[in-house]
Amino acid sequence: MSSFEKYDETSRHYDATRLAVGHEIILGCLADHEKPLHELRVLDAGCGTGAYSAALVERVAHIDALDLSQGMLAQARAKLAGHAQAGRIGFHQGSITELPFEDGAFDAVSINQVVHHLGDAGEDFVRLRQVIGEFARVLRPGGVLVMNHCSQEQLRDAYWYYRLTPRAHDAVRRNFAPLESLQEFLADAGFAPRGSFVPVDAICQGAAYFDGRGPLDKKWRDGDSFWALVEEQELAAALEKVRSLYEAGELDAFVAEHDARRPSIGQITFVCAVRG
Repeated sequence: MSSFEKYDETSRHYDATRLAVGHEIILGCLADHEKPLHELRVLDAGCGTGAYSAALVERVAHIDALDLSQGMLAQARAKLAGHAQAGRIGFHQGSITELPFEDGAFDAVSINQVVHHLGDAGEDFVRLRQVIGEFARVLRPGGVLVMNHCSQEQLRDAYWYYRLTPRAHDAVRRNFAPLESLQEFLADAGFAPRGSFVPVDAICQGAAYFDGRGPLDKKWRDGDSFWALVEEQELAAALEKVRSLYEAGELDAFVAEHDARRPSIGQITFVCAVRG
């Protein structure tokens, strides 16, 4: 379970402002496997509402979708009911720190915007190392791992609304391991790098991202777990700032100013590696 987000609650609104952006990069990484794409058994680790599973399920042999949140799994099951009936996908409740699968069960693992929820930034990312070790265990030799992550630069400058809440902004950056550390952890677990890829045009929230008044709506905020890091007093101040900027006719300028670097650095980074 996330160390800070209540996904059983937010799962009901998560898809309203959250897209499976960059799934074509995942497919490209999976195509690096010696097996054809349509023969691959894939683990969607921390599948959430199943958005990425839905984007991949018709291209691979089988997906095992795992999440610890019952609410998220309920959404995923509903979304992919037809594929489940066809035997293309199975659902599992469990933790990525102790995967309920046998050694060498998968050809590939995909994990999207999950590992920052482990809550171990102050412990030298011990749990993140454990999770990567679990991925190495359940992957067959030559298996592909794709991790959808954020760089520190992206966290600083690619989400305009983070600037409304400086304390939470610092907290979210601490929860994400720097890409250099992530690559080190992968190498220690026996993975060989296959590259890092940034879909600069991808926007995780789609068109909703540009709505300057979006933070005023809890359903809008439920699309980014960042808001769970915002304490009540800081949230009240942030919402008041949004209202004030809007009333002064300055909200669009605020969004534009703090979104200026996103088109060149992107919001997310996909790290691809192969198990030795």
